[in-house]
Amino acid sequence: MPKILIITGDAAEDLEVMYPYQRLLEEGYEVDIAAPTVKQLQFVVHDFVSSFDTYTEKPGHCWPADVALADVHPADYAAAVIPGGRAPEFLRMNPDFRRVITSFFAENKPVAHICHAAVALAPLGVLEGRRTAAWPACAPDVEMAGGTFVDAEAVVDGNMVSARAWNDHPAWMRAFVELLRERAPLKR
Repeated sequence: MPKILIITGDAAEDLEVMYPYQRLLEEGYEVDIAAPTVKQLQFVVHDFVSSFDTYTEKPGHCWPADVALADVHPADYAAAVIPGGRAPEFLRMNPDFRRVITSFFAENKPVAHICHAAVALAPLGVLEGRRTAAWPACAPDVEMAGGTFVDAEAVVDGNMVSARAWNDHPAWMRAFVELLRERAPLKR
């Protein structure tokens, strides 16, 4: 059975971890959550308050990481998912995150990312010449990385499927699952 890797950390957007995790399990894939260390992760919920100029952040669910990034062998996985939230700010500095993700792109394996995950991908050079969605405030990061920001609910560019935020989940996961069915089909 093909395995999918969700790469995240503390302060990841709760819905952007849990929705793909459950959706991919429902589809029949085995899913591992990788983080800088194996521990109980603390996710957050970003929400909107009418009097705020930006989103607010509240504590979300806790969930255990299955594997440390240092122990991830990309060859063991058919695809990767990178949730948003604040975790990508810190993941982008992790050498094992860089090793794992650049391997997925080099092998042309499916990669789904959403929201602020684009800030973790931008320094790796994998967005150059590519179209990608992200949280609109990340558009400058995408453009400085040589990518084209697209304000849409699901953007497919080769092996990459991206979205703006958790409200895009249905379209984002529908497009990603379609790509997985082509490139990492389940044996039924």
